[in-house]
Amino acid sequence: MTTPALPSIDQLQELPLPTPPFSYAPQTWGWLLLLLVVVLLASCWAVRYWRRWQRNRYRREALVCLGDLEHKLADPSQRLQVLRELPVLLKRVALSTSAAPAVSSLSGGQWQAFLVQHARTPIADDFAARLYTLAYAPDSEVLGIPHAEIDTLFATSRQWIEAHHVAV
Repeated sequence: MTTPALPSIDQLQELPLPTPPFSYAPQTWGWLLLLLVVVLLASCWAVRYWRRWQRNRYRREALVCLGDLEHKLADPSQRLQVLRELPVLLKRVALSTSAAPAVSSLSGGQWQAFLVQHARTPIADDFAARLYTLAYAPDSEVLGIPHAEIDTLFATSRQWIEAHHVAV
């Protein structure tokens, strides 16, 4: 007499899933067209956003440098060097714009006019003169500038870097 073979768990098979009673594909060509238009618009928006982000790279880097300068300003041994670097940073930002060839030779009133022309908000009339003082005045005069005026210079510089208008 033979013993019947007991069913093993290895013999079990997974049941196939039933097909849905409806199709996921669009039923008319209009929905497909709408999907293509939405994908095309999303792609255009993504490309435009990426290009804008790339164009503003110099601005993000300048803001990081400005933050480093503000952080170093607290150290009295680096104060003079930091104050001398602020006008250089603003000139580098201006040179990174599309108007770079015209900016390289600007100074004095022309530099002030450029800063005012490209600012989205009003800046002080003597902003360029104060930057000139930071760049070229004797060390004792630069170190004698009050903290409130330096804070105003840094705030105005940050505002200009963040919001200056660049022709595309």
